[in-house]
Amino acid sequence: MSSFTLPETAFVHPAGENRRSVEALFSQVVTQILDYLTQAADGMPLPDFDELPQVTLSETSVAVDDLLTDLAKVLKTAMNPAHPGYVGHMDPMPTTMSILGDWVVAALNNNMLSVEMSPFFSRLEPLLLREIAQLFGLGDRAGGVLVSGGSLANLQALAVARNVKLDCLKAGIARQEKPPVFFMSEVAHTSIKKAAMLLGLGIDGAIPIPTNDHSQMDSQALKAAIAQAEQAGQNPFAVVATAGTTVTGNIDPLREVGAIAQAHNLWFHVDAAYGGALMFSDQYCDRLQGIQQADSVTFNPQKWLYVTKTCASVLFRNMAHLRHHFQVVAPYMNTEQDWVNLGEISVQGTRHADVLKLWLSLQHLGKQGYQELIAANYALTDHFVKAVGARAYLRLISQPEMNLICFSGCPDWLSENQWTVWNHDLQAYLRKQAIAFLSLPTYQGRSCLKAVLLNPYTTPADIDGMFEAIDRFADSSRAD
Repeated sequence: MSSFTLPETAFVHPAGENRRSVEALFSQVVTQILDYLTQAADGMPLPDFDELPQVTLSETSVAVDDLLTDLAKVLKTAMNPAHPGYVGHMDPMPTTMSILGDWVVAALNNNMLSVEMSPFFSRLEPLLLREIAQLFGLGDRAGGVLVSGGSLANLQALAVARNVKLDCLKAGIARQEKPPVFFMSEVAHTSIKKAAMLLGLGIDGAIPIPTNDHSQMDSQALKAAIAQAEQAGQNPFAVVATAGTTVTGNIDPLREVGAIAQAHNLWFHVDAAYGGALMFSDQYCDRLQGIQQADSVTFNPQKWLYVTKTCASVLFRNMAHLRHHFQVVAPYMNTEQDWVNLGEISVQGTRHADVLKLWLSLQHLGKQGYQELIAANYALTDHFVKAVGARAYLRLISQPEMNLICFSGCPDWLSENQWTVWNHDLQAYLRKQAIAFLSLPTYQGRSCLKAVLLNPYTTPADIDGMFEAIDRFADSSRAD
């Protein structure tokens, strides 16, 4: 590279000629990262955003010191899930080994498209996903693939379901005599509707099923909707249940929904992007009873298993379905006799080797470690729920089934049409006065507050401090 005008550290020289300079740069960045992570509790859960650095396409190399200054600004204004007061979303602080695993994978820059382009990772992924599928009780022929997010996992599951049930791998749905439809909870994740759109069904092809007072799919309403769709000349092919709804964290009656799907010869998919982690807990896994009946499952270790983003998976009861009803062979890639090119059987071709950080995290924490984390999360949830119940001006939106609590302020000294503003103001007050961030979702047309108790360093004392601030806000608003 002697003829180039590139900076000395533009690449790591494969013969180590610039090792000392690169090592110094690595050391500076590692120090910045560790300074940030080890002082996360002193920052804000959701910092105020000041301004972006100057965004231009530089004609010449920018000095490393300037780049590190910009990096410091990135750290300062980033979402801070490591803060004990960050309880707003399903975004955990990451395991240490998943951070390091991501770094190793970035350095190797292998491609999960084919075995020859990622010889270790393309073999590790199916073996590990098979073990996880076994944990979900999906049977001896089960397995899965990693994808970049739960939306892609749901899309792939429903694409395979469509192809299997409608036999439309080659011809698509244009020649279907009846319009294909599937069923989902009315509070299912938005990615389910997106999948319907992308699969050529249109958003209306995803038929919403009413839920009960605890945000769970109504099984009787599902039966009625199936009958109505058939009478209307539609062609049902799948049912999507949710294990861990985004707003309230509730679980559909999986056993009942699975039985209905089987009775009508429908593909049964469970979106357990969040709640699937319960299968790692001997104490709480029975809350997912019935998931063993699923034909496919979405499960995101990037949530309750604390693995850095992105790390999501789609599991299948029968992996042969991917070969026969989804695979598109890449003729420009070599093939292995005993290993499939993962890019041929998943939505993505080129993708990050997320399996390393997942494998390292599972090894480092062990199933026992995850069981302890989940149990601690539930204990903290009980503490939080009791605090809500002790205040007449607060009410639970649904009974929590996971470590997610959705509640709302309903102060009787204000009219009901003022409650939305009150909840918005309370959220803003907590950010500033309690250094705590709760999200503000809308549920059934009404603003609510949501807490997701993931952080292993959030304590009952932190929760008590949060509710003391809520009391102060309530007293202040009552006095007004």
